[in-house]
Amino acid sequence: MKIGVLALQGAVAEHIKMIESAGAEGVVVKKTDQLPDLDGIIIPGGESTTIGKLMRDYGFIEAIRTFYEQGKPVFGTCAGLIILADEIVGQEQAHLQLMNMKVQRNAFGRQRESFETELAIKGIEERVRAVFIRAPLIKEVGAEVDVLSTHNGEIVAARQGRLLAASFHPELTNDYRMHQYFLDMVKEAKSSSVQ
Repeated sequence: MKIGVLALQGAVAEHIKMIESAGAEGVVVKKTDQLPDLDGIIIPGGESTTIGKLMRDYGFIEAIRTFYEQGKPVFGTCAGLIILADEIVGQEQAHLQLMNMKVQRNAFGRQRESFETELAIKGIEERVRAVFIRAPLIKEVGAEVDVLSTHNGEIVAARQGRLLAASFHPELTNDYRMHQYFLDMVKEAKSSSVQ
C-alpha cells in the first residue's frame, strides 16, 4: 500500500515515518499527478489558511475531491481536519468540504496552550498519546459521522466512511496506531473496490 502525505506544509517526514512503522510505503506528495498511484492520503498539520491557499494554487482541491470520489481514503490531522470540514466557524469558505462537520480553528488557544494527553479512541484498544498544538475542535457532526474520541466533552477525532479526522498530531509521538487505523480503512476501501 502506498500512502501519500501532502507536502505543502507541516510534519511530513514524521507522518512518513509513522506510515512506514505501520507497514506501508509513505510518499511525499508535491504534485497532483502523484495521486493516481496512491491508495490513501494524509493532510498534515500546519496553518489551515495557508494550506488551503496552496492547495488551490496547485490544483489539489479538485484533485483530492476526485481522489476521494474514486473510493480512496483521506486522513486529516490538526489543520488537515479543518481542510476536510464542510464548515469552519467564522470563515465563509471551507476547503475540501468533504466531511459533514463544523470545526473551530485554534479552539484550544495559541501555541502556549499546547498540551499532551492520553485519549480513548473507538476501535483502538489502549489509550493513544495525543499531542495538541493550537488544535482545532469538531463543534458539530452530521448523522453519518462517527465520533471516535472526545477530550473534556469536546470531539477531537471522528470518521465518516473513508474520511478520518483528528484534532491532534499522532505523528509527533512514537505511537503509530492512528496511522494503523487509517491503513485498515485503506485496506477496507481497496477490498470493497475490487468486488
